[in-house]
Amino acid sequence: MSAYHLAVDIGASSGRHIIGYVESGKMKLNEVYRFENGVSTKNGHLCWDIDGILKNVIDGIKECKNKDLVPETIGIDTWAVDFVLLDKDGNVIGDAVSYRDDRTDGIKDELYENGILAFEELYKKTGIQYQKFNTIYQLMALKKEHPEYLEEAEDFLMIPDYLAYKLTGMKVNEYTNASTTALVDAKTRQWDYELIEKIGLPKKIFKEIKEPGSKLSYFTKEIEEKVGFSAKVVLPATHDTGSAYIAVPARDDKAVFLSSGTWSLMGIENKEPVLSNASRDVNLTNEGGYDKTYRYLKNIMGLWMIQSVRKEIAKKTGYKPSFPELIKSAKKAENKVSVVLDADDDRFLAPKSMIEEVRKAAEEKGAPLPITKEENENLPDGTGAVMAAIYSALAFDYKRTVSTLEMLTGKSFTSINVVGGGSKDMYLNERIAKATGLPVFAGPVEGTALGNLIVQFINAGDYKDLYEARRAIKESFEIITIQ
Repeated sequence: MSAYHLAVDIGASSGRHIIGYVESGKMKLNEVYRFENGVSTKNGHLCWDIDGILKNVIDGIKECKNKDLVPETIGIDTWAVDFVLLDKDGNVIGDAVSYRDDRTDGIKDELYENGILAFEELYKKTGIQYQKFNTIYQLMALKKEHPEYLEEAEDFLMIPDYLAYKLTGMKVNEYTNASTTALVDAKTRQWDYELIEKIGLPKKIFKEIKEPGSKLSYFTKEIEEKVGFSAKVVLPATHDTGSAYIAVPARDDKAVFLSSGTWSLMGIENKEPVLSNASRDVNLTNEGGYDKTYRYLKNIMGLWMIQSVRKEIAKKTGYKPSFPELIKSAKKAENKVSVVLDADDDRFLAPKSMIEEVRKAAEEKGAPLPITKEENENLPDGTGAVMAAIYSALAFDYKRTVSTLEMLTGKSFTSINVVGGGSKDMYLNERIAKATGLPVFAGPVEGTALGNLIVQFINAGDYKDLYEARRAIKESFEIITIQ
């Protein structure tokens, strides 16, 4: 049996600490700690509790010691685009504002109208699709609201960079997450300082970019005393989608990858970025990948819509329905809903009520959702129609994305490979297979944590390379086929 390794995998709604090791060539996983995550309003913005996240990271590491599962190495991955600024003493300046906050509204247009930067130029340099919450727009919004923060700042660290810094004392920017800022040159994979200077950001705050697989350092003495042992921090693909893509056991080079979680990230792996006007016009992105690759993909709203409905029902009724309950309701209402909504519409990013927003969107299309009678008395009437509309929207978006990828790459794809929590949603997977006409291979479920661990396994010599590791995934985990 190999040494233990730890993946700290933090998403927008929860975080988990998963110990991994290799035994007889197969990967083994053991979840040791889990915690809730989310945003709350602070100083007029939606913010992450960065101190609470850090505390949970440390508590989860302690739990490894308590369960006698002490890791040799540790890697941290989180969502992308969000960041903190540090002062000269290493303290956070201001708040860790979430990408779901509205502070970036209109920033893209302001940059263009003021003659500073057109999106066409930005895409040609960075290959990153337009999303209003991209880090470049967050930084410009911060500059507008709190210019003194940037004047005081010594360091720019993205969320996983910051957590790694608090464990090791080392300040670096990991590549896969840095690429999502839209400030990294797509070809050189380094900060585009000409661009940074052009938009008036201080160049000094951006740290050295390190590729996934790089070794940082052992825990600081302070952390070692808190958790009771020391381990070396290794950089995985710190962007959770980058880690999830690593864990896709693709059968050939014509497989579409789908990381299915709060967000759905659907695309392929490329060796070179695609920076064409046609790619820009359909808003596909070239995010940094492991082993000098690029994740050429589309961001789709994903399970966020379903998670939001579930939380909303719980808040209104006091009963939190299970996902199977919601799926059953959607199936029953499927034939009563004909409208196809656009899952990528910004109206679904952070609505006050997801249920009402879905209903309103359907009404605007001239196809109001019926108030279906629910068999489950714990569900408000009409839940099934809302859920069916969401599933239809997601399935259509996946179909549209596959067609777009085929058009821009000239490839005919042979399968869709789903990893992450959404791989457990067989109703969604069936809808994907039906919509695209392609077989769907679902699993592994813990795709993001597994991809994080695979980098550590390769680093430790448990597998020779990514090809060998991906072969081992098929032998280690159940992969379900939906035709």
